[in-house]
Amino acid sequence: MFKSIPMRVAGLALVLAAAAGCSSKKAPIYEHENFDDSGTFSRSYPVTDAQTCEAARRALLSQGYIITSADPKLVSGHKSFQQTGETHMEISFSVVCADDGSEGHHATMFANALQDRYALKKTNNSASVGVGVLGSVSMPIGSSDDSMVKVASETVSSPKFYERFFTLVELFLPPEAKKAAHIKDKPKPDLGVPEAKAAPAPLAPSAAQPAPAPAEGAPAASEPIAPPPEAAPIAPAGNAEPASTTETVTPPPQSSLPPPSEPISAIPVSGE
Repeated sequence: MFKSIPMRVAGLALVLAAAAGCSSKKAPIYEHENFDDSGTFSRSYPVTDAQTCEAARRALLSQGYIITSADPKLVSGHKSFQQTGETHMEISFSVVCADDGSEGHHATMFANALQDRYALKKTNNSASVGVGVLGSVSMPIGSSDDSMVKVASETVSSPKFYERFFTLVELFLPPEAKKAAHIKDKPKPDLGVPEAKAAPAPLAPSAAQPAPAPAEGAPAASEPIAPPPEAAPIAPAGNAEPASTTETVTPPPQSSLPPPSEPISAIPVSGE
């Protein structure tokens, strides 16, 4: 009896392990494909299929895509993006236009974008050197080849990505088709503020019309001042002799002091 309990425990452990293994197994990727019409990859336009594809071709060209094939009902193009020095991405766009078969001109556009990622791969080169005794010996020569290798490929499924594309296609539809379908054009981008033009200078009042008198309390308007008349040139004087003038010398008045009675002796000079 005691030996049967461990056997039951071991059997229960094996069953739990098998159940855990089954629960951890991931569901296949195709299980997520429910094939519902979400409208992400398609859009209808009130024009023919040829006009729809032509609008798609112009839309891709306006965004820098290189068109690889352009048929009336099929357009393909691709565009490259360099993310870093060692990673590279490329988007391949495929557009198919199909007529709805109705009485009016209506077509449905199906768009699909594929995203491929590339990475830089380096490969070292080696060379074989022949030796008489040992045979051939492989030795690296120090050079390498760099090449871009595809590492991932995925279909773009972002609704906003396709919404921007379909909105851009509407801009390239024929004008009469947009008018009939009541599709409004988006406003054109602003080209900037134009340069302001200089105001013309006011004309000076003529001499025949008097200037209006300033109102009371208002400062008098400035008027242009006439330049002063030019002075006449000064003629050089001739070599005329100066007129002789006679000066009258008036003698000094006589002094009232008496004359000296004795002669004045000379002042002695120092050093004699």
